[in-house]
Amino acid sequence: MNEKILKQCSRNNRIAQRKLYDVYYPKLHFVCKRYLTSPEDIEEVLADSFYHILSKISQLKEWKAFDAWSRKITVNQCLNFLRTKYTPVISMEDYTRRLVHPLQDFPYNEQELLHLMETLPPGSKTIFNLYAIEGYSHKEIAAQLGISEGTSKSQLNFAKKKLQKLVHQFYFSKTF
Repeated sequence: MNEKILKQCSRNNRIAQRKLYDVYYPKLHFVCKRYLTSPEDIEEVLADSFYHILSKISQLKEWKAFDAWSRKITVNQCLNFLRTKYTPVISMEDYTRRLVHPLQDFPYNEQELLHLMETLPPGSKTIFNLYAIEGYSHKEIAAQLGISEGTSKSQLNFAKKKLQKLVHQFYFSKTF
C-alpha cells in the first residue's frame, strides 16, 4: 500500500480510506474465509476489522508493516468472533479415525483447499489456521484462545488428519 494513502487514511481522508478498502478487501476477506464459513459472519468480521484498522491506523509506526498489521487485526477479530460464537471442542471419536492411504503429490488449488478446510469444526479449523498459516506457536494459540497447549496440539493433529482424509477423498473423486 502506498505510504501517502496510509498517511491520508490516518487523517481520516475518506477517498484514501476507500482506496485502502478496495485494495485490502479481497486480501482480508480471504483471511476471514479461512476462519469463518458464513458469508454474513465474514462480512461482519470484515466490517469490524476495517473499523479497527481505520480507527487505529494513526498508531502504526512503520508504514511498511501495514500488511502484517492489518492481517493480524483481522485474525484477532475472527478469533474474537469465534470466541463469542463457538466453543472449540471436538469429540474423542474423531481422534480415533485413521487414514488408510497416505497422500502424495495432490494437485490442488487454493479454492479447493479452502473448500475442504470449511468442513473442519470451528475449533480445529481455527487452530489449524493459526498454527499452519499464520505461524503462531501452540503456546501463543493457547493464550489467545484460553485453552491448554495440549488441546491446541490435539486439535491441530485432528485437523491435519481430517484434511488428509478429505484431500485423499477429493483427489480420488477427481481422478476416476
